[in-house]
Amino acid sequence: MLEIGTGTGYHAALAATIARNGTVYTVERIPHLAEEARKNLKTLHIKNVKVFIGDGSLGLPEHAPFTHIYATCAAPSVPDALIAQLDEGGRLLMPVGRAYGELVMIQKNGEIRKTNLGGCSFVPMVGREAYDEH
Repeated sequence: MLEIGTGTGYHAALAATIARNGTVYTVERIPHLAEEARKNLKTLHIKNVKVFIGDGSLGLPEHAPFTHIYATCAAPSVPDALIAQLDEGGRLLMPVGRAYGELVMIQKNGEIRKTNLGGCSFVPMVGREAYDEH
Protein backbone atom coordinates (compact mmCIF):
# COMPACT_ATOMS: atom_id res chain seq x y z
CA MET A 1 0.00 0.00 0.00
CA LEU A 2 1.25 3.49 -0.85
CA GLU A 3 0.12 6.68 0.85
CA ILE A 4 0.92 10.10 -0.59
CA GLY A 5 0.99 12.83 2.07
CA THR A 6 2.06 11.36 5.41
CA GLY A 7 1.49 14.44 7.55
CA THR A 8 1.92 13.37 11.17
CA GLY A 9 1.17 9.72 10.39
CA TYR A 10 -2.50 9.46 11.40
CA HIS A 11 -3.79 7.88 8.16
CA ALA A 12 -0.68 5.69 7.85
CA ALA A 13 -1.36 4.34 11.35
CA LEU A 14 -4.94 3.50 10.36
CA ALA A 15 -3.81 1.88 7.12
CA ALA A 16 -1.19 -0.13 9.03
CA THR A 17 -3.87 -1.68 11.21
CA ILE A 18 -5.84 -2.63 8.10
CA ALA A 19 -2.75 -3.97 6.29
CA ARG A 20 -1.62 -5.91 9.42
CA ASN A 21 0.86 -8.23 7.69
CA GLY A 22 1.57 -5.90 4.77
CA THR A 23 3.75 -2.83 4.59
CA VAL A 24 2.44 0.71 4.23
CA TYR A 25 4.82 2.97 2.34
CA THR A 26 4.17 6.66 2.83
CA VAL A 27 5.75 9.75 1.24
CA GLU A 28 5.88 13.22 2.80
CA ARG A 29 7.57 16.23 1.19
CA ILE A 30 8.03 18.24 4.43
CA PRO A 31 10.93 16.74 6.43
CA HIS A 32 9.76 17.84 9.91
CA LEU A 33 6.32 16.28 9.31
CA ALA A 34 7.92 13.02 8.18
CA GLU A 35 10.05 13.01 11.34
CA GLU A 36 6.96 13.69 13.48
CA ALA A 37 5.18 10.79 11.77
CA ARG A 38 8.11 8.48 12.50
CA LYS A 39 8.00 9.47 16.18
CA ASN A 40 4.23 9.02 16.39
CA LEU A 41 4.35 5.60 14.72
CA LYS A 42 7.17 4.50 17.03
CA THR A 43 5.19 5.67 20.08
CA LEU A 44 2.24 3.60 18.87
CA HIS A 45 4.51 0.56 18.28
CA ILE A 46 3.50 0.45 14.62
CA LYS A 47 6.26 -1.32 12.73
CA ASN A 48 4.77 -1.95 9.28
CA VAL A 49 4.95 1.67 8.05
CA LYS A 50 7.96 2.98 6.12
CA VAL A 51 8.15 6.80 5.94
CA PHE A 52 9.98 8.46 3.03
CA ILE A 53 10.74 12.12 2.40
CA GLY A 54 10.22 13.13 -1.21
CA ASP A 55 7.95 14.19 -4.02
CA GLY A 56 4.79 12.13 -3.57
CA SER A 57 3.62 12.88 -7.10
CA LEU A 58 6.44 10.58 -8.26
CA GLY A 59 5.36 7.76 -5.94
CA LEU A 60 7.96 5.18 -4.90
CA PRO A 61 8.90 3.27 -8.06
CA GLU A 62 11.57 1.27 -6.21
CA HIS A 63 8.81 -0.39 -4.11
CA ALA A 64 6.14 -0.68 -6.82
CA PRO A 65 3.81 -2.14 -7.82
CA PHE A 66 1.18 -1.35 -5.20
CA THR A 67 -2.22 -3.00 -4.82
CA HIS A 68 -3.54 0.17 -3.18
CA ILE A 69 -2.50 3.81 -3.51
CA TYR A 70 -4.22 6.73 -1.84
CA ALA A 71 -3.45 10.42 -1.58
CA THR A 72 -4.32 12.77 1.27
CA CYS A 73 -3.75 15.79 -0.98
CA ALA A 74 -5.37 17.00 -4.20
CA ALA A 75 -3.80 17.47 -7.64
CA PRO A 76 -5.27 18.86 -10.88
CA SER A 77 -5.08 15.32 -12.31
CA VAL A 78 -3.87 11.92 -11.19
CA PRO A 79 -0.10 11.80 -11.83
CA ASP A 80 0.87 9.27 -14.50
CA ALA A 81 3.67 8.02 -12.22
CA LEU A 82 1.11 6.84 -9.65
CA ILE A 83 -1.02 5.05 -12.25
CA ALA A 84 2.13 3.35 -13.59
CA GLN A 85 2.94 2.06 -10.09
CA LEU A 86 -0.51 0.56 -9.57
CA ASP A 87 -0.53 -3.24 -9.71
CA GLU A 88 -2.89 -5.10 -12.02
CA GLY A 89 -6.17 -5.41 -10.12
CA GLY A 90 -5.18 -2.48 -7.90
CA ARG A 91 -7.03 0.67 -6.88
CA LEU A 92 -5.94 4.27 -6.50
CA LEU A 93 -7.99 6.81 -4.54
CA MET A 94 -7.22 10.51 -4.92
CA PRO A 95 -8.83 13.94 -4.71
CA VAL A 96 -8.60 15.68 -8.09
CA GLY A 97 -9.03 19.44 -8.38
CA ARG A 98 -7.63 22.50 -6.69
CA ALA A 99 -9.33 24.02 -3.61
CA TYR A 100 -12.43 21.92 -4.27
CA GLY A 101 -12.57 18.83 -6.46
CA GLU A 102 -13.78 15.30 -6.94
CA LEU A 103 -12.71 12.14 -5.16
CA VAL A 104 -11.60 9.79 -7.95
CA MET A 105 -10.99 6.06 -7.87
CA ILE A 106 -8.78 4.51 -10.54
CA GLN A 107 -8.97 0.75 -11.08
CA LYS A 108 -6.43 -1.13 -13.18
CA ASN A 109 -7.88 -4.31 -14.69
CA GLY A 110 -6.36 -4.71 -18.14
CA GLU A 111 -7.45 -1.13 -18.69
CA ILE A 112 -7.66 2.00 -16.56
CA ARG A 113 -11.16 2.74 -15.26
CA LYS A 114 -11.91 6.04 -13.55
CA THR A 115 -14.89 6.49 -11.21
CA ASN A 116 -15.95 9.83 -9.73
CA LEU A 117 -17.01 9.32 -6.11
CA GLY A 118 -18.25 12.88 -5.47
CA GLY A 119 -17.09 16.25 -4.22
CA CYS A 120 -14.31 16.81 -1.71
CA SER A 121 -11.79 19.36 -0.47
CA PHE A 122 -8.14 18.60 0.36
CA VAL A 123 -4.85 20.47 0.64
CA PRO A 124 -2.99 20.68 -2.69
CA MET A 125 -0.33 18.19 -3.77
CA VAL A 126 2.98 19.87 -4.45
CA GLY A 127 5.27 18.01 -6.80
CA ARG A 128 6.76 17.75 -10.23
CA GLU A 129 4.20 15.31 -11.63
CA ALA A 130 1.22 16.99 -9.97
CA TYR A 131 1.39 20.08 -12.13
CA ASP A 132 2.77 18.78 -15.43
CA GLU A 133 0.40 19.37 -18.30
CA HIS A 134 -1.13 16.09 -19.52
